[in-house]
Amino acid sequence: MPSDSANTPPASHPNPHAPAPTNPPAPHAPHPADTHGLIQVRGARENNLRNVSVDLPKRRLTVFTGVSGSGKSSLVFGTVAAESQRLINETYTAFLQSFMPSLGRPDVDGLHNLSAAIVVDQERMGANSRSTVGTATDAYAMLRIVFSRIGIPRIGGAGAFSFNVPEGMCPRCEGIGQVSEIAVDELVDREKSLNEGAITVPGFAVDSWPWQIMANSGFYDPDTRLKDFTEQEWADFLHKPQVKVKVGKNNFTYEGLVVRVQRTILVKDRDTMQAPTKAFVERAVVFADCPECGGTRLTRAALSSKIAGVNIAECSAMQISDLAKFVRGIDDPGVAPLLAGLRDLLDSLVEIGLGYLSLDRPAGTLSGGEAQRVKMVRHLGSPLTDVTYIFDEPTTGLHPHDIRRMNDLLLRLRDKGNTVLVVEHKPEVIRIADHIVDLGPGAGEAGGELCYSGDLAGLRTSGTLTGDHLAHRTALREEVRTPTGHLSVEHAGQHNLRDVSVDIPTGVLTVVTGVAGSGKSSLIHGNLPGREGVVIADQSPIRGSRRSNPATYTGLLTPIRNAFAKANGVKAALFSANSEGACQNCNGLGLVYTDLAMMAGVASVCEVCAGKRFTAEVLAYMLNGKNISEVLGMSVTEAHAFFTTGQTRTLLTRLQDVGLGYLRLGQPLNTLSGGERQRIKLAIHMAEKAATYVLDEPTTGLHMADVDKLLALLDRLVDDGNTVIVIEHHQAVMAHADWLIDLGPGGGHDGGRVVFTGTPAELVARGDTLTAQHLREYVHGED
Repeated sequence: MPSDSANTPPASHPNPHAPAPTNPPAPHAPHPADTHGLIQVRGARENNLRNVSVDLPKRRLTVFTGVSGSGKSSLVFGTVAAESQRLINETYTAFLQSFMPSLGRPDVDGLHNLSAAIVVDQERMGANSRSTVGTATDAYAMLRIVFSRIGIPRIGGAGAFSFNVPEGMCPRCEGIGQVSEIAVDELVDREKSLNEGAITVPGFAVDSWPWQIMANSGFYDPDTRLKDFTEQEWADFLHKPQVKVKVGKNNFTYEGLVVRVQRTILVKDRDTMQAPTKAFVERAVVFADCPECGGTRLTRAALSSKIAGVNIAECSAMQISDLAKFVRGIDDPGVAPLLAGLRDLLDSLVEIGLGYLSLDRPAGTLSGGEAQRVKMVRHLGSPLTDVTYIFDEPTTGLHPHDIRRMNDLLLRLRDKGNTVLVVEHKPEVIRIADHIVDLGPGAGEAGGELCYSGDLAGLRTSGTLTGDHLAHRTALREEVRTPTGHLSVEHAGQHNLRDVSVDIPTGVLTVVTGVAGSGKSSLIHGNLPGREGVVIADQSPIRGSRRSNPATYTGLLTPIRNAFAKANGVKAALFSANSEGACQNCNGLGLVYTDLAMMAGVASVCEVCAGKRFTAEVLAYMLNGKNISEVLGMSVTEAHAFFTTGQTRTLLTRLQDVGLGYLRLGQPLNTLSGGERQRIKLAIHMAEKAATYVLDEPTTGLHMADVDKLLALLDRLVDDGNTVIVIEHHQAVMAHADWLIDLGPGGGHDGGRVVFTGTPAELVARGDTLTAQHLREYVHGED
């Protein structure tokens, strides 16, 4: 690759004797004079980046590596992807831009030769209850056309097979597939009046707007107990359709409580609800398959049309690998091109390790890794070329067996003439890269520098942390720990589990593994939560507002505020940006949001507090020479050195122990990755005297060097008398385990069985599963 030496300042290295960052020639590299074949980044300073300049070859596969917090995401997503998206958005009219999120220009001197960027991330797919794997991939749309052409009897066009349009949706459930019945006594307390708080639905507290509309509607007396309502008052209270009422001087829309609950709450996907609302729905609403369509969502006419004796709902319910076989058996010249496209799409889903899903699987139930792979397949069939595809750890959730198939798809995207940029830690992906960019040398303030840019051979000898760990192997334990007992799971049948009974040893480190869809999560999350002493630390989103940060979520802010209050002889509430000490101009956000009518709204730093969130009076109070804003701007590591005693120090030590030393105390929670969210939850739970910790892929987002630190932490938890159960694919974690439970042998209906239990050494010596094969290659040092 062309040398960066003329454009890039020398980078820092963990090893002072390591060579300077280079771009050595590679077989697929553009000619040095072909600058149009390079995405040129000059002077990138987003977040912790330190004036990074680097050339990225176009139409090649570039992998970005470095420890967590080194600046990979800031360079790839915060700089390259953000600027590409901003420039595209600027081509739209002001009217259209007003409906788009406001995107500021990244902090970078120059970005040259950008192409349109498509980010394929791990964000959960839309939780709309009408969105399925089939609709998200267009496979169901193709299947609808096939049935409309050759299904017998012929019932109409493709719309007749769609549960999202009136023509095809079941009239009873309107295409949802489920009907709900509301338990009225879970909505109200009949012994109370409205003024006494009779309505128990979230959001209907006394004096709230919804409550005021009902209490002042005039249809009943708010001082009368509900049990004393007349029949007409009870009907108006629960079931009255929308009608205008006057409350004070204003007109409002009134509707019965049941009508409002159905309209505003039950239409939402349960997985996206706030905890109180979700708990209410689970308590007050009974969902069942629609008796009219049997949960298929479709009209009886759509269900009557069949191909080879199978209707479209039965096709959608098939495991995708089975559906692919079924489609291959259809031979009709009238739909041959369409069938070929559908076959390719289904085969790609199988190839990428998603063959265990079905087209009717709700999109909102997919994990982040599954969602990313579904999006990836959608792009494989796109006729677009010369696009920049950006992936965020595409191996998340993948067994080593599946990583090889993922690599094939990344290379196929590249070979179509696209630029592929991948943020990744797994050596298996780094090895297939045409070009590698390594950032570091550390995290946060200790990172943000270009440590290496070049090919794989150069990385191996670069002296960087990544280069040194490429050939690193975690050895099998010489002696495994002795269990103190066991947790029994008996006759488990969730999802694809096939009457599984297994004993999980206590007092040791147990790793549960198996290919994607083999039943790992069903076994553990379906049977252990709720048992005494079991703590689950997963990667699910953390509920909170844009004001939430690690300090507020972990409880750190309380002792910090108390320390400031004690040192200055004032109230602790002054040191909360959500309370008395908040800047009045921005309400403690540090930003002011301005609506520019037809133009896109903008967020600007508050001019009064300069983004510090607090009043000038509060910022004048000091603790050991620092004000509250400066403390919240510290990283966990900096704060650990600043607070030397007490509860604050204890919490900060745990955050460091889980590898989050680079996080800033005041960093918004919505900027944390799934792996970071899991580790912050683990840090909180470590305060509890739990007997059993359950972790789900804790290596997500961790550099190879950080995995060693994680293993040391897991050992500490076990040595302190706890049980640790980890769902994991990383061979280093498998090798380090005391006990392995391997599920499979495949995914979906090809899985759901325990195919091995024993020590890692036993699996390597005599195992014949896919996990055994890959762990054997790992411990023997085979690539």
